[in-house]
Amino acid sequence: MNIILLGAQGSGKGTQADMLSQALRLKPCASGELLREAIAKGTPLGQIAKPYYDRGDLVPDDLVAGMILESLSNLGDAKGIILDGFPRNSVQAELLDRRFAEMGQRIDAVIYLEVPRDMLFDRLAGRYVCQAHGHVWNIKTHQPRIPGICDYDGSALFHRSDDTPEKIAHRLDIFFHETIQLVDYYGARGKLIRVDGAGDIGEVNRAIRAQLALKLNLSGGMPLSAQEESPAGD
Repeated sequence: MNIILLGAQGSGKGTQADMLSQALRLKPCASGELLREAIAKGTPLGQIAKPYYDRGDLVPDDLVAGMILESLSNLGDAKGIILDGFPRNSVQAELLDRRFAEMGQRIDAVIYLEVPRDMLFDRLAGRYVCQAHGHVWNIKTHQPRIPGICDYDGSALFHRSDDTPEKIAHRLDIFFHETIQLVDYYGARGKLIRVDGAGDIGEVNRAIRAQLALKLNLSGGMPLSAQEESPAGD
C-alpha cells in the first residue's frame, strides 16, 4: 500500500503520517527528510543534490523521485510508503506515476486534509517546535504540560523563523494556487480521499482509517493506531 498525504502546512499531515505509518506499517517518506538524509549520508543521489541544496535552489524533480524510489526499494518490514511533501504539482505527480510504474508499483490512495485557510493561519502562527527532535506543539490546540518545554524529550520549544505572518501567507498562497491542483489530478484517477482536517487529531485519524478501508475495500477495516495523538506534525 502506497499513500500520499496532501494538505497545506498546518493541516496536520505530518502528525497523521506518523500515526498512519505506525498503524499500517508504512515507511514514512517526507521529501525534505529524505533529501537531508541522502545528503548527510553522501549517497550518490545525495551528492548530486547537495550543490542545489547548499545554494538554496530547488532540487530537480527527478532527483527527489529517485530518492523516493530508493526508499520504496528498501522497505524492510514495512508494507509500503506514505509520502508527505512530494508531489507538489501535476508535473511531479505524472513523473512519480511513471517512475512507480517502472517498478511495478502505484499510488493506491491520496488523502487530502481539508482545513479552512483562516484555521491554517492560526495553527501556523501558534506553532512551536522542540529543539531536540522537531516535535510540534501549538499554544492554542496542542500545548505541552510545562509551557515552553517538550513533553517528549524535555528540550526547549522555539518559534520557527518562517512562521511570521507574511511568510505563512506566502506558503498558503503557494498551496492554494499550485498544490491544490493535485486534488483534481488524483480525483480524476479515482484515488482521492477527502478528510475534514479541522477536528482534533484522534477524530481526523479515525476518519482517515475509515475512508481508507472503504476506498481500498479492506475487509475488517483498518487496524487501530497505537496512539491517538502524536507529537510529530506539519
